[in-house]
Amino acid sequence: MLRTFSQNLNDLALAQKLTILLLVIFLGGITFSGIALANILNYKAQNEITSNALLLLRTLNSVRSYTNNEVTPHLEASLGNQGFLPQVVPAYSSRKVFDSLRKDNNSYQDFLYKEAMLNPTNLQDMADSFEKEIIQNFAQNKNMQQTSGFRSFQGEKYFYVARPLALNDASCLRCHSTPEVAPKEMIKIYGDQNGMGWKLNEVLGAQIVSVPTNEVLQKTRQSFILVMGIVTIIFAIAIYMANFWLKRYVVRPIKRVVRVAEAVSTGDMEADFEKVSNDEVGSLVEAFTRMKLSLVMAIRRLEQYRIDHREPHDKL
Repeated sequence: MLRTFSQNLNDLALAQKLTILLLVIFLGGITFSGIALANILNYKAQNEITSNALLLLRTLNSVRSYTNNEVTPHLEASLGNQGFLPQVVPAYSSRKVFDSLRKDNNSYQDFLYKEAMLNPTNLQDMADSFEKEIIQNFAQNKNMQQTSGFRSFQGEKYFYVARPLALNDASCLRCHSTPEVAPKEMIKIYGDQNGMGWKLNEVLGAQIVSVPTNEVLQKTRQSFILVMGIVTIIFAIAIYMANFWLKRYVVRPIKRVVRVAEAVSTGDMEADFEKVSNDEVGSLVEAFTRMKLSLVMAIRRLEQYRIDHREPHDKL
């Protein structure tokens, strides 16, 4: 097969051979560039998505920390042992801040935040099957502080970042050990069936931020198409210019040399080789010109030789 291709290639004109070579380079370059560009754009897109998720997660954790350290102690001191307000719960504050952020900023409307729990006080925090698996992984591997990946939710593709929620503060057991010791106001709001029986140092849930990927991936695809389109146009222009240059400065001069050489070979010694450049093609024209002069001189010598050897016979 390779031999057949080589024979067919030898039958092609010089311009056609160059075109095939450039097309091979073009296809190889486009393929390699496409793969490299796709990997780079995907890497940048994932970095952007991850950065957005981590930024939101750090912001909400700052709200939780502020609530736990600054707000909760003052409110609990004024409420007493049996008093309760949802505002003393860090999860409540972070959820309210996130809801306000989504409401005031269109960029965050499709973001998701949830403190998914296996046994939540507020049932809206109940973990679904996907979130339960994440929580179980955290519970089985206490050294794992963060996990991330992609998931589909309500027909959308999201990139999520999750961190474990563990009960590390013994004071939380006042509300979440048994209904008898929990604040009565909390029992009135949430009931006595949920959020009870928590244990110290136990992984109870996961803090999960989900960032939509459709918009970022769509921008990535648009960038890929734009860049590849530009690269394709550049390659196409390069092939056209190379063919144009080859035909004008190589193929046409060689064809003129061939025509003059054919004319000289049929006896037309008036045909002249025209030198139009000082490159290799010009050197070829000079070589053919010298060959023509040598041929003319050889023919003249041959004719003179014939004349000199024919004269004695003519005298007889």
